Amino acid sequence: MTLPSTTLETTSAITPKRSDLARLLKRHPLVLTGAGLLALLIVLALAAPLYAGDPGDMAPFKRLQQPSAEMWFGSDSLGRDVFARTIFGARTSLMVGLLSAACAAFIGLLIGILAGYNRIFDSMMMRVMDGLMSIPTILLAIALISLTGPGIGILIVAIAIPETPAVARLVRSVVLSVRERPYVEAALCGGARLPKVLWRHILPSAIPALMVQSATVCASAIMTEAALSFLGAGVPPEIPSWGNMIASSRLYLAIAPMTIFAPGICLAVTVLAVNLLGDGLRDLFDPRAKQRR
Repeated sequence: MTLPSTTLETTSAITPKRSDLARLLKRHPLVLTGAGLLALLIVLALAAPLYAGDPGDMAPFKRLQQPSAEMWFGSDSLGRDVFARTIFGARTSLMVGLLSAACAAFIGLLIGILAGYNRIFDSMMMRVMDGLMSIPTILLAIALISLTGPGIGILIVAIAIPETPAVARLVRSVVLSVRERPYVEAALCGGARLPKVLWRHILPSAIPALMVQSATVCASAIMTEAALSFLGAGVPPEIPSWGNMIASSRLYLAIAPMTIFAPGICLAVTVLAVNLLGDGLRDLFDPRAKQRR
C-alpha cells in the first residue's frame, strides 16, 4: 500500500517553491546581500591568478610600504603585496570552510540517519559524539595537527571531526521525528525496503536542517582556520591565509595597519555573508517562520 498524495504533500511542504524564494529575497534583502557577497568572494578567489600578483614574491626594499597604485593594500614586513596575499588567502579560507562543512555534513548525515533507525548503533555512536562534543574544537584540532604536522588536508579533517557531532545529532532528531509519520509507516507496511524509505522519505526531511547547519559549520570552520593559523597550527607559513597574515603583522599595526585590517575585514565579511545565508535558509525551510511571514 502506498500513499502518493500524502507523500507529495509532505514533499511540497518541505521543498520551497520559487515563489517562496522570491518572497524571502524580497522581505529579507540581507539574505541576498549575504549570498551576493559570498559569490563575489568565491569568484575573486578563483580568478586571483588572473589579476593579483605573486603572493610569495618578496621585495625587502619595499617592506611596510603604504597603499599605492602599485600595491593597493601596501606591503608587509617582507615586502610582499598585501592585496595579493589577501586575495589568495581567501582561496585558503573558503576552501577550508566549504570542504570542512561538506565533510562534516556528509559524515554527520550518515551517522544521524543510522542512529535514528538502529537503537544499538544509536546508543554506541551517540556516546562517541558526546565525547567529541566535550572537547573544545581548537584543542582537538591542535592535537590532531600536532600528530601529523600542518597542512590544508589535515586541517580540513581536524576541523570537520569536531563539527560532526552537532550535525549528527541534528539529523538524528529529524529522523526520530519523521520515522513515526504515517506516510513512512505506510511505505514500510507496503513492502518498501528500508534503504528506499530512507532515500525517498527520510532524507528529504533531513536536507533542509542539514543545509542550515552546514552554513553554521562553514562559518565556524573559517573562524577556526584563522585562529589555528594565527596560533601557528594551521596552514604552513608559505601558504597565504588570513590568520597567519594577521599573526605575522601584529607587531606592525601602528606603522602598517592595512597588513592587519585587509585580512581582518575580509574574514569578518566572509563570516557575515555565510551567517546571513544560513539565517535565510532557516527562514526559508522553517515552517514556523513561514507562518510568521
